[in-house]
Amino acid sequence: MFEKSVFDRELQTLDALAPMGYFLGLHIRFTAPLMTLQTYDQAWMDHYTENGYVLRDPMTAWGFSATGSTRWSSENVPDPFGIFQQAAKFGLRYGATISCGPISSRTIASVGRADREFFDAEIEQIEALVHRLHDMTEPPQELTKAQIEALKCIADGDRHAAAAAKLGISESALKARLSSARLRLMSRTTAEAIQRAKDYRLL
Repeated sequence: MFEKSVFDRELQTLDALAPMGYFLGLHIRFTAPLMTLQTYDQAWMDHYTENGYVLRDPMTAWGFSATGSTRWSSENVPDPFGIFQQAAKFGLRYGATISCGPISSRTIASVGRADREFFDAEIEQIEALVHRLHDMTEPPQELTKAQIEALKCIADGDRHAAAAAKLGISESALKARLSSARLRLMSRTTAEAIQRAKDYRLL
């Protein structure tokens, strides 16, 4: 079961291991991840987005073609568009990428440094951490009947009072069901929970 406190602790560890920031795409399905987290400098992210690098990023291509870990400097990672050279201008001179999970639900993480290559032991630690994050955010296979009913009412446009009346429960009970559904689906809002439930064909 997803525990936010444990998840947050793992992210704090990852943050400490990546001095120049990280990108983490968890359970990428149909090109969209279940969750995206990144701590790179905003100037780099803006430059990356404005130039459409995601479609040409060598680490994205590597992450979908292999699992395990690699340094950005590896000879096995071609960079025909010079994206690594661009990244270096923003302080991302050294980095590593980790890829895990089946191709239908792939997790890809990249970490950066400005001062030196990542040590083997550091990459091993980061890889183990990314595997743990991947496992703890595995999308649910099912929701409870109560969670589905509550989400369906809101998805149909009912406000809390109307949804509670329709289900014959109190408003606080409805909110508790929605809260548990959000937690189960690792969503910040009910609207996000509804969309994810639909994406996973649970609703």
